Amino acid sequence: MQAAPAAIEIVDLHAWYGESHILHGVNLSLAKGQVLTVLGRNGAGRTTTLRAIMGLTGSRRGSIKIHGVETIAMPTHRIAHLGLGYCPEERGIFASLTAEENLRLPPLLAGGGSQPMSEAQIYEMFPNLAERRHSPGTRLSGGEQQMLAVARILRTGADILLLDEISEGLAPVIVQALGRMIRTLKAQGFTIVMVEQNFRFAAPLADHFIVIEHGEVVVSFAAAELAEKQALLDELLSV
Repeated sequence: MQAAPAAIEIVDLHAWYGESHILHGVNLSLAKGQVLTVLGRNGAGRTTTLRAIMGLTGSRRGSIKIHGVETIAMPTHRIAHLGLGYCPEERGIFASLTAEENLRLPPLLAGGGSQPMSEAQIYEMFPNLAERRHSPGTRLSGGEQQMLAVARILRTGADILLLDEISEGLAPVIVQALGRMIRTLKAQGFTIVMVEQNFRFAAPLADHFIVIEHGEVVVSFAAAELAEKQALLDELLSV
C-alpha cells in the first residue's frame, strides 16, 4: 500500500523580494498531524519561508508540494484552497469589524483538508472570544487578537497552519492557552509550522525542529534529539 504524501514537502526552495535573494535552497518535509518549529535569528529567513510556502514572496524557484500537489507556480489563492492558512505576525485584524465579523470574514476553502470549525466549536476553544464577540477587533487585547487570528483560519477548513510568532509579547497565561490550542489541533490531525523566538513555548509542542541561518537550513532534527542538540542551538541562536 502506497504511503500518503507528506503534508508539506519542500525541495531546494529559493525566494526573492525584488532583487534580494532571501532563501537559498531550503529543504523540509512534514507529515500530516505533525508540528515543525522553525528557529533562527531575526532576519534569517524564517518568515520568508512561511510567505514563500503561501506564494507571497516576489518570486520562487524549487519545489513546494502540499499534500503531493506541486504549488511553486500557483497563485496564493489556489495554494490556500489546498488547505493552507497563514497567520502573520501582525495578525491582520480589521478595526472596523467586530470580533465576530472578523471571524466570519474569510471564505471556506473548497479544497481544505479538514471540516471547517463551527463558531460554536471555536468559541468552546476560545471562550474569551465568545465573551468579546461584539467588540471591535482592535479593542481586543493582544492575546485575544492572536486567538481571533488563529480562529479565523480554523473556520475556513484549512488543515495546515503556518503560524508566525504567535506567542510574541503575550502574557504567560495566554501563551499557555495557545500551547493547549496547538496540542488540541495536533491531536485532531492538523499540521502546523511555527516560527518562534520563544523556545520554552515551542520546545514541548514540536515533533521536528529546523534552524535557518542566512536563508538556509543549517540544522534539522526530531524532538527526540533535542537534548543532544541543545548546546548547538544555544550557539546558533545566541545574539
